Amino acid sequence: MSFLKHFLVDETQFAVRILHYPASFSALFRYTTCRQLSQMFVAVTFFHSSEYVLAAAIHGRANVTLSSLLISKQYLLAMMFSLLEYIIEVVLFPQSKEQWVISNIGLAMVVTGEIIRKMAVITAGKSFTHLIRTSPDEQHKLITHGIYRIIRHPGYCGFLIWSVGTQAMLCNPISTIAFAVVVWQFFAGRIPYEERILRQFFGMQYEEYARQVVSGVPFVKW
Repeated sequence: MSFLKHFLVDETQFAVRILHYPASFSALFRYTTCRQLSQMFVAVTFFHSSEYVLAAAIHGRANVTLSSLLISKQYLLAMMFSLLEYIIEVVLFPQSKEQWVISNIGLAMVVTGEIIRKMAVITAGKSFTHLIRTSPDEQHKLITHGIYRIIRHPGYCGFLIWSVGTQAMLCNPISTIAFAVVVWQFFAGRIPYEERILRQFFGMQYEEYARQVVSGVPFVKW
């Protein structure tokens, strides 16, 4: 009997602590959480579905793979980590998600990055591929008009802005920094390799173009 009484007291105290804990799981159902997670869901769904539609329209459905959707094991792990960070922070520190200036800046970055990347895909057409070409073909042309007049690698630029924006939109400080560093490092290694190939393909034409137009990814020069 005494054990049962002790158990019930402990259970009651535990329940009271949970109910009065300022950062309870009820924070997961607040307006802020629902809005931010909904924006994230829409952003990710639209980004990848539109990548598929454009890739299929330009290159044919038979040539569309997961790489065409920019989905990889590393990418999925990064998104899972960002969601885990969001849940932990919204439960323990719900007020940290009320930074609407930061969240709205992130939303603006998502929209801006999306527009820049899709402009790159549409402008380049068949010359736009998700894998770097190592040999030229008749459809591969140097694109210097449209968005390419101001950015050499608008596809990379757009994805960098978009990916970092998704985390700023969620007010995820750790993931915002991590996404910025990891995505930048990826492009910092990819762009010089691609630039060497483009110089081989187009020679002085590309040299002149590269001197006049920035790469679009900060601190990456070639």
